[in-house]
Amino acid sequence: MSSAKLERRSFVVGAGVLMAAPQVALAASGKPRVVIKTGRGPIVVELEARKAPLASANFLRYVDAQAYDGGTFFRAARTPGAAKDGTIVGAPPAKVRPFPPIAHESTTKTGLRHLNGTLSLGRFDPGTATNNFFICVGDQPYLDAHPGEPGDNLGYAAFGQVVSGMAVVEKILSLPTNGETKFKDQRGQWLKPPVPILSMRRAT
Repeated sequence: MSSAKLERRSFVVGAGVLMAAPQVALAASGKPRVVIKTGRGPIVVELEARKAPLASANFLRYVDAQAYDGGTFFRAARTPGAAKDGTIVGAPPAKVRPFPPIAHESTTKTGLRHLNGTLSLGRFDPGTATNNFFICVGDQPYLDAHPGEPGDNLGYAAFGQVVSGMAVVEKILSLPTNGETKFKDQRGQWLKPPVPILSMRRAT
């Protein structure tokens, strides 16, 4: 795997004030939908609650706690040589402390893939995913698990898909990325200004 791809595989986790921590309930049967209202327009995502129950329930836990309200899409990592492809990364406000991390739900377990519009959890080491999430623009197969490769080959936990508002996702990816960051491998990827997440609610 190229160094550029390895660099793009690091995602940031949130921190801040402790929120109430009820037990995580399994996502409802079927495919729950969540409306992400942003400063650039709405995005609707559909969760694979049966194929990826851990990641889906984790995401809904934050949604139901309204933890993402006031958060941002803060990062747009464009694919070198293919500027219209990449990922956008969202997170709650800094004051929100994440719930305990969940076990890693690999794509080898779920059968899901990081395709155009895929919703997935950010992480550092496997088993550290909390509330950061990202959306793929274009197919991103290097984010899937690749058990035959050396090192951390477990990929990321895909758990949903954009069903409406992909143009909003693409617009966010195209915005200026000259924001400051302490992460050297993410320089040139932080949005300035970030895109506000106004609210996130289950679709009714």
